[in-house]
Amino acid sequence: MEEIRVAMRFGDRFRGELISDDRQVAIGKSGGGMAPYELLLGALGSCYYATFIGIARKMRLEYTGADIAIHGVKRDEIPTTLKSVDMVVTIKGAANQKGFERASGLAAQYCSVHATVAKVADIALTLRFEEG
Repeated sequence: MEEIRVAMRFGDRFRGELISDDRQVAIGKSGGGMAPYELLLGALGSCYYATFIGIARKMRLEYTGADIAIHGVKRDEIPTTLKSVDMVVTIKGAANQKGFERASGLAAQYCSVHATVAKVADIALTLRFEEG
């Protein structure tokens, strides 16, 4: 079983840092920090892409890069969990679009953060292609 550890350091305001073994990310709504749901959507996108890369490599799909845009809407009721998430994945320089459509679906299926968020929110995934 894989263990994951992070630490956080805050002052008396909502400004701090998320710390792992060798990295830091600023947290907070001011001073260049990331807010909690920005971190969550970032975790969703990065987990999805890490999973996607592994699948694309196994399928021997070639491309030059990808952009991921994620938009979330929170519920008004407390707790204000996510209600919906729209992910737009733009694949650049893809030669085999059908293969990427399959890889994208599998990445969504096998990404653990996607599975976690999907328990509270509807996730829509749009795949686009761009020459590159």
